[in-house]
Amino acid sequence: MPKVAILLSGGIDSIALTYWKRPDIAITINYGQAPALTEIRTSETISKILGIPHYVVEADCSSLGSGDLINQTPLGVSPSSEWWPYRNQLLITLACMKGISLGINELMLASVKSDSFHKDGTAQFYGLMSQLMVYQEQSIKVTCPAIELTSVELVQRSNISASLLNWAHSCHKSNIPCGDCRGCNKYRQVIYELQQNGYEKSKA
Repeated sequence: MPKVAILLSGGIDSIALTYWKRPDIAITINYGQAPALTEIRTSETISKILGIPHYVVEADCSSLGSGDLINQTPLGVSPSSEWWPYRNQLLITLACMKGISLGINELMLASVKSDSFHKDGTAQFYGLMSQLMVYQEQSIKVTCPAIELTSVELVQRSNISASLLNWAHSCHKSNIPCGDCRGCNKYRQVIYELQQNGYEKSKA
């Protein structure tokens, strides 16, 4: 039978997609990013609550990183402060490498509409990565069920409770929310929009 894994970072989008789609396996990558410890702890907690086996892949690529995710000044070519060269390509590759030993044939990612700001957050990019992974061993397809949704729409579609969503860690700079990075700003904006729509009250 098909076995689906999700790349779970512990952020709002990946938690909501995990709750919505209930994959067979969750995979979290520690690639040397500053908030890795909390991302792993959050992902472990969510996976345990949902009864999903959780695996952590360790591959320190911090020497190749850039920007907020390793608390350094972004490269001159960086389109944003948290940009890390080829990061999503790296994460997909590492997750699929682990996924082969777990027998998966689909890897889900929680990219949403706003992620298209980066080329490696577009539907075209994921389509190309899926073709590449299917061409190689195990024929693992890459899917992004929420690529046409905003983060708010994804949370609403998932029907996740506010109490569970509160576990999300979106900070790019630290294991404790810094409050001033793009990840923290997005978190506040999404929660605000959800509260304006009565989400916290109805889903508590």
